[in-house]
Amino acid sequence: MTLPIERSGARYKEIVGRHIRRDLGKYIRNSKLIGRKGKDLVSIPITHIALPKFRHYRNSSGGVGQGGDQIGPVGTPLGPPGGDQPGGAGDSPGDHIREVEITIEELAEIMGEELELPRIIPKGKRNITEERDKYTGLRRVGPEGLLRNKRMLRNALLRSAYFPLTEGFFDPAKHGICILPEDKRYLSWKTVLRPMASAVIIYMMDVSGSMTDEQKEIARIECFWLNTWLNSQYKGLRIHYIIHDAVATEVDEETFFTTTESGGTRISSAYRLCNKLMKELPGGVADWNVYGFHFSDGDNWGEDNRICINLLKEEILPEINLFGYVQVKSPYGTGEFLKVLNASFRDNESLIRVEVNDRDGILSSIKALLGKGK
Repeated sequence: MTLPIERSGARYKEIVGRHIRRDLGKYIRNSKLIGRKGKDLVSIPITHIALPKFRHYRNSSGGVGQGGDQIGPVGTPLGPPGGDQPGGAGDSPGDHIREVEITIEELAEIMGEELELPRIIPKGKRNITEERDKYTGLRRVGPEGLLRNKRMLRNALLRSAYFPLTEGFFDPAKHGICILPEDKRYLSWKTVLRPMASAVIIYMMDVSGSMTDEQKEIARIECFWLNTWLNSQYKGLRIHYIIHDAVATEVDEETFFTTTESGGTRISSAYRLCNKLMKELPGGVADWNVYGFHFSDGDNWGEDNRICINLLKEEILPEINLFGYVQVKSPYGTGEFLKVLNASFRDNESLIRVEVNDRDGILSSIKALLGKGK
């Protein structure tokens, strides 16, 4: 039986979901949403959800609560004093913005439905798991290394305190504490199988001087939504970040989005490091679902293009689920690398190429990158 409060909660979630779907493009290109992300929840500002208001209603037959007009005419909303009071300002209603929290899983589901993203069928010869010992309580026997001294002492004190004495009470300083085998307690455990990361994302970004802060912010937004969807498809997700100019380096997430360099650009340095990380995956790359995403403005040293094509054809694409090249338009970059990829990989479904001119293009680029369901 569904209780009224449960029906109300479901109805509220339906309304919130409808608002998020309607304005999904706005939320996706708003980088402030990323800052609202908690461990499991995302806080989203929703506008125009009407709040219920009580109104006076006068029954012609009278009755309880039918006072005079000192409160106001029929239909007056109950609430704080209006704009005629001291300190009031303005005479028109404003938008009511409410913060609603939804889980990352719910957000991924909404995005998947709205963008019509197919579910991903993971590849791999086996499910990658590891055995871990989980402590579950206490027991009377066990190895001495798991002996809980505080619990043992407590048990000895309690037993001694209830032991009958001629003086009528127990004094540890006078009588001492006798620890018996039944006072000992040991941690108990059981071995559980915990899923390890079955998917890995390798993000690469050009950080040469031609990449502006706005381009990096677009990359940051895209990474957030790519992570959101792929997290919903796999039990675990392992993420690597690579930055490059003429040389590639693996870094942490914060460095990935904040580093600015100068000098030349060799995209092949990032692809070589990406290939190295793939080959070093535990158990072999065949048991992993690998995703690579490269963000660049399309500038590259001319002779390096051939090396990049060979690395993609011979090393990376045969082993990867999906490689996405995202070219973010720059006022300084030439954008030539996208043309090179288009000419070299006309029919390869493992390599998705998209061009993003500004934040309005983020939504369509995510659909292009994830729409194959690979």
